[in-house]
Amino acid sequence: MGDHYGEQSATEAGSGAHGSGCREALDVLYHYLDGELDEERRAVIHYHLERCSPCLEAFDFEAELKLVVAQRCRESVPESLRDRVAAAIAQASVAPSGDPTNRA
Repeated sequence: MGDHYGEQSATEAGSGAHGSGCREALDVLYHYLDGELDEERRAVIHYHLERCSPCLEAFDFEAELKLVVAQRCRESVPESLRDRVAAAIAQASVAPSGDPTNRA
């Protein structure tokens, strides 16, 4: 079994055996999805996902979940609520630092 996800054998990658390569690929999956990996690391993860069905299934699930959350969380906050929150923050920032309950 390879010690690094880029070194995992084709047998390990395709058999569903979750070795260290799978653990490492899944550990950086969110970074991969968010485009936060450098080009080299992204290529290594892509290579692993192409050869490992269980990890590809995990990727597909997480990508779908991220899409659903992004679509469902587009509700806008009413302007009046934004104004109240901004006013509360401004008021809290001028309260004496020694008394956190003083919101006068």
